[in-house]
Amino acid sequence: MRIVLPIVAGAAVLGSLAPLATAGDAPADAGAKASAAKADAGTKGAISRDTVIARAKTWLTAVDGHQVPYSQSKTFQGYRTDCSGYVSMALKYGKPGTNTVGLASSQFTSKIKVSQLQKGDLIIDANGSNTTRHVVIFESWANSAHSKYNAYEQRGSYGTDHSVRSYGIGSDEYDAYRPKKY
Repeated sequence: MRIVLPIVAGAAVLGSLAPLATAGDAPADAGAKASAAKADAGTKGAISRDTVIARAKTWLTAVDGHQVPYSQSKTFQGYRTDCSGYVSMALKYGKPGTNTVGLASSQFTSKIKVSQLQKGDLIIDANGSNTTRHVVIFESWANSAHSKYNAYEQRGSYGTDHSVRSYGIGSDEYDAYRPKKY
């Protein structure tokens, strides 16, 4: 007992000196963000399509029964509250989440045809600036013509939304992507 007790006490003291992190803490720089996201990319930590949709739904009522507000600078539960942070949360990517361009990269997704979309796939516009790029989570087709679909998104001036969209159908800058987590 005399030997074990000092070791346990020493470990407790050293443990209390370790820096504390909270769920809202973001990596200090872009390199750290990329490393955190890269560590959780691909098929590591696979997730079901149903789980992605269930996680997306949680932000519709997460703030006292209301949707999470949109912001490119704030976080909620450790994830950025912009569109790509929201999608990163739904897919369980590392906090605070990758950006829209990252989500469209081969590190996280594979490009697919719109006709191949399944629940939990993504529709992404990775072109332009941080005010024009966007990503939504495909849920299901809203009509038999496949010209509209039900989607989850985090959108500016509104917050978390579940609505009928047509981004990516026809001639625009949106493309369909399948996350590598499936």
